[in-house]
Amino acid sequence: MASSAHVLVIGAATSDVKGRARKPLQLGTSVPGEITVSFGGVGRNVAENLARIGQPTILLSAVGRDPLGAQILERTASAGVDISKVIISPDHHSSAYVALLDDAGSKVFAVDEMAAVSVVTPSYIQSHRALFRDACMLVLDANLSPQALSSAISMAKRNNVPVAVDPASPTLAPKLKKHLSDLFVIRLNTSEAEVLCGHPIHGRTEAMLAAQQLVAQGVGIAVITLAEEGLCYASSQARGYIPAIRCEVIDYTGAGDALTAAVVYGLVSGFPIDEAMRLGVSAATLTLRCPDTVCPDLSLERLYDQLVI
Repeated sequence: MASSAHVLVIGAATSDVKGRARKPLQLGTSVPGEITVSFGGVGRNVAENLARIGQPTILLSAVGRDPLGAQILERTASAGVDISKVIISPDHHSSAYVALLDDAGSKVFAVDEMAAVSVVTPSYIQSHRALFRDACMLVLDANLSPQALSSAISMAKRNNVPVAVDPASPTLAPKLKKHLSDLFVIRLNTSEAEVLCGHPIHGRTEAMLAAQQLVAQGVGIAVITLAEEGLCYASSQARGYIPAIRCEVIDYTGAGDALTAAVVYGLVSGFPIDEAMRLGVSAATLTLRCPDTVCPDLSLERLYDQLVI
């Protein structure tokens, strides 16, 4: 069963526009494909996934006072996330993410505009300090400013709340370097791990060594995803590898966020690390098969239906 205490998530909430080509991309011209609009932002995605699998979840974020912001909040609330503390800013329009996917569903280029996240300030976080006292875990994404990240992590430490972080991208990962010793769990792909570890990572063996390196730097549990190869994880007491579940990929977007959410769910529910990782792989697989950034029919039952034994 999920923890009855809430998970507190602080991060970005966006609209996602994704174009997937049906033929090889050609520079300087268009090719046939499909364009979808859904809702994203790493923090928001993690929050929605958590709520859909039964974990009480509160989101701290910001949207603009515009139709997109209203739609983002409606979708997030309909999944069961508590959005009552999200800022609706009259000074910014809602954040957005635009991605171009190739005919295999892999991201080729992406552009994001996250100015609205700037209103998630240390003072805003401090004003909701009561939410930290009752939280079973804090989840952050690195779209937050360095000051907001520091404030949230400090508040979690004062309240003995474990911290989970998703870097969101290699360009944002450097913000986390000084906080590694404060993190209970970090979930990152190989590109993000290369930034934090300071060297290239090729294949499963090097990923495992990188996870152990992060643990040696103070991280409680380091999870490094390897796309179609699965994931490696390490802690001070265990390490392991979980293979990917083979499936037809519709869209890679959001798979890592689903994995993060399911791992967090498993850990706050008291599952062994290995089982939490298997739940994560299952959640990622369901999301890979779905055109939406968050699978709308995600549930704990569906996760267990395809769990890697």
